[in-house]
Amino acid sequence: MLGTLSFAAKVVRWQKQHGRHDLPWQKTRDAYRIWLSEIMLQQTQVAAVIPYYQRFLQRFPDIGSLAAATQDEVLTLWAGLGYYSRARNLHRAAQLAVAGHGGRMPVDFDALLTLPGIGRSTAAAICVFAYGARHAILDGNVKRLFARRFGIAGFPGDAKVAGVLWRETERQLPARNIEAYTQGLMDLGAGVCTRGKPRCDVCPVAQDCVALKRKAIAKFPAPRPRKALPQRHTDMLVLLHARQVLLEKRAATGIWGGMWSLPEVPAGTDMIALCAQRYGAAVAQHEVMPTVAHGFTHFKLDIVPQRLKVSHVAAHAAAPGVMWLPLEEALGAAIPAPVKRIIAAIAAEK
Repeated sequence: MLGTLSFAAKVVRWQKQHGRHDLPWQKTRDAYRIWLSEIMLQQTQVAAVIPYYQRFLQRFPDIGSLAAATQDEVLTLWAGLGYYSRARNLHRAAQLAVAGHGGRMPVDFDALLTLPGIGRSTAAAICVFAYGARHAILDGNVKRLFARRFGIAGFPGDAKVAGVLWRETERQLPARNIEAYTQGLMDLGAGVCTRGKPRCDVCPVAQDCVALKRKAIAKFPAPRPRKALPQRHTDMLVLLHARQVLLEKRAATGIWGGMWSLPEVPAGTDMIALCAQRYGAAVAQHEVMPTVAHGFTHFKLDIVPQRLKVSHVAAHAAAPGVMWLPLEEALGAAIPAPVKRIIAAIAAEK
């Protein structure tokens, strides 16, 4: 009997028996909560997202409270979750929803796509779980599941391969049980058809899996074409005065956009002169701390922290977008993860 079921029917049956049913964003039709979870889950595992999701909702229980917040407040709660453009887009989208959609998430699929940070798959998930609409999703886990089950070769990031995947996901959409089907795809991709060591023995669609039949699971989907990541270097100034550290607001766009960070300087900068001119800080001692390595999607970054002990700060000398914070308070600010590691190491010193 099982062999006569369609792909979608197998997924739905499996999800109802073995899928996830108790995640914090399930059992709700609140589009705001579903949207928040979908954004947080982009390139981030469920276990990491749950505590952030819960804290975020405590502070911003609805779209209006999120829209009314400052970017600093949003980034502070997001700090450590990574891919910070998601937080900036979330904040801006909330403001646009309040201004143009009556303080609600749009119901229309195309209207959702006009909001920053919401792409085709995210809009589809919101429509499915909030409104019961019939749309296909295609996140990273689902790409892997479909590539294996239907034998779709190539790197999913390639436009042609992505087109084939989208057409297949549209073709497999069931006429009913769309929520269970969509959740089932997510659950299978996250917990069964995993990148390494997939659990084919418990997969409900293994019987018809092209990659499994070819004994070529590891070849589907094809990996991103290998390319050596460029290596970058930067010096960061760690100005310390009476157990306070200086933080500087980064530009709104680019890496860590809108976050507070240690000031970056080009190699060869006269740091003593710069500190005096820009921050009114008289440096009494300078030492180079161990290099901190940090990886991004498209490059690797080596950060060389320049520890500068400040003996005196001129009154009213701070430049715009600069603040001094006690070390412990700085750790709770909206700062990038590697900056937090640098400050935490200093704060832990006796």
